[in-house]
Amino acid sequence: MPLERATGLVLRTRPLTESSLIVHWLTPDLGRLATVAKGARRPKSPFRGKLDLFYEADFAFQRSQRSTLHTLREVALRDPHAALRTDLARLRQATYAALLVEQVSEEETPLPEPFALLTELLAAQAKHPAQPAVTFAFELKLLTVLGLAPDLAHSRLSASARALAIRLTQEGLMASAQLPASPAELTDLRQFLHGFLIFHLGRIPPGRNE
Repeated sequence: MPLERATGLVLRTRPLTESSLIVHWLTPDLGRLATVAKGARRPKSPFRGKLDLFYEADFAFQRSQRSTLHTLREVALRDPHAALRTDLARLRQATYAALLVEQVSEEETPLPEPFALLTELLAAQAKHPAQPAVTFAFELKLLTVLGLAPDLAHSRLSASARALAIRLTQEGLMASAQLPASPAELTDLRQFLHGFLIFHLGRIPPGRNE
């Protein structure tokens, strides 16, 4: 089988054997897919230092004809998103966003907009500490991509929380991190989106309130 190439984010890794890893990727064109990195846990592996949570990389893989676990052949690291390594709040925010994307997507189905949203979140985190408003903006934008955007004009949000929600849908995630928001507005919006997500998605991944 010929090699296929993609750009992706590492969503998670887990050991397969004493020397190999299973790597789960999020890509724009191929969606979510899983690869096995043979020998990746060996000290002299060419994969060493290139496969960790939320690393962004160009990679090549050989597709399996028998399963959805493909063979990783090459990795070229683009961005390790170093800000996540020093701040637990950033890591939790990114993990929640990734779990939400996983929950609403199917394997090996193109995900250009969710991929762009997640990479935009990681870029915002490189410049700003984790902000609740950024999580809410991510949720609102993802809901819009899914065709589930809430009708904010007729919601039970307070006038100021509604105005904040509208701004979050309009601004990029980098700008959302800098929008002024009162504790009361954030609480109102958090509760509204919690109920909306539960109603439409059935559940919410862990970590949202952390």
